[in-house]
Amino acid sequence: METIVLGIGETLVRDDRRWSSWADWLGVPPHTLSALVGAAVAQGHDAADALRTLRPGMDVEAAYRARSAAGRGEHLDESDLYQDVRPALGELRAAGVRVVVAGNGSARAGELLRALDLPADLVVTSAEWGVRKPDPEFFARVAEVAEAPPAATLYVGDHPADDLFPAAAAGLRTAHLRRGPYGHWWADHPDVVETAEFRIDALTELVALVRPPGAGAEAAGAGAGAGAIGSDAEGTGGEGPGEEEAGGEEADAAGAAREGARRGALRSVR
Repeated sequence: METIVLGIGETLVRDDRRWSSWADWLGVPPHTLSALVGAAVAQGHDAADALRTLRPGMDVEAAYRARSAAGRGEHLDESDLYQDVRPALGELRAAGVRVVVAGNGSARAGELLRALDLPADLVVTSAEWGVRKPDPEFFARVAEVAEAPPAATLYVGDHPADDLFPAAAAGLRTAHLRRGPYGHWWADHPDVVETAEFRIDALTELVALVRPPGAGAEAAGAGAGAGAIGSDAEGTGGEGPGEEEAGGEEADAAGAAREGARRGALRSVR
């Protein structure tokens, strides 16, 4: 791997401040908006649909500008970064890997991220490029700034429809990060498992993927195999054999219905 490109929201940056500030702006309790975001995620919709549920027909971009004009715009500081960000990015650069941060975000978000002086060679947002994920043009730009062949470029993100699928379609290698609502909810979906070359729980796992052949092969295999997320996430509730057998048919039917709904929802946003 010569270049690793990482998304922003729920890959590097926690989104709780973002949603809390929107809740304050709309005058609703944070937990109300969080629940609506969760519902949107579970249905495979854009998380911003939660805002439109509260304010039907809401122009989110216009509301964002109004917030900024009122002095309640975006804020980002060190506390918004996940704890593994600096260690992971620092180790990757020390290993000679080009590190690029490229994800959906405003121009202001780009300024705030660059002000944090992350160990990255480039930090850029969709607003600065004038194109958003999952548009193929976004990933064409990623391929340009990677300064490496697609086969040697890894795109890392939490969102299947915005990160994983379009990056793979662009010929990039992919790592799905089990982080944030999308990353957790869709982690074990068959399309995600099939598409993601690597599935990781933390950014520090990326370091094993860039080691020279021989030195890192086993570690990389562990990241995609034994260390892959969700390998036995289901069926580990600890019930005894009698309890499991008694409710087996009902549980199987309910599980199949849930999985069918999840498959349909995810495919609708591919």
